[in-house]
Amino acid sequence: VQLVESGGGSVQAGASLLLSCAISGDDVTSAVAWFRQAPGKEREALAAIYRRTGNRYHRDSVDGRFFISTSAGKNTVTLRMNNLAPDDSGMYFCASREGPIDYFGTAWRTESIWSNWGQGTQVTVSS
Repeated sequence: VQLVESGGGSVQAGASLLLSCAISGDDVTSAVAWFRQAPGKEREALAAIYRRTGNRYHRDSVDGRFFISTSAGKNTVTLRMNNLAPDDSGMYFCASREGPIDYFGTAWRTESIWSNWGQGTQVTVSS
């Protein structure tokens, strides 16, 4: 399984970005998540989607600003980020796992359950 992120960049506060994660080598039913790692901080999960059911999950701190979705063919998972702030700066990664994430509460936020990772795309938000 390969994951390739794109769409990062440098923007002003208040701007929007659409990150994309192109996934190949799986059966388009796996779960996919977006993580962020800010300088000097641990990587944190932002949102996840289980493509088999379409169920989506967003971290409380970004709910309402960030939105995860899939393409019609389910081989691309996007993260729409609105009203960006300097604290949103960091490296953004997508990750996938074959098993479900539904019915496991907030377990999707746990980095260790995700098997496959992309190389990341940098987002820099200036004030």
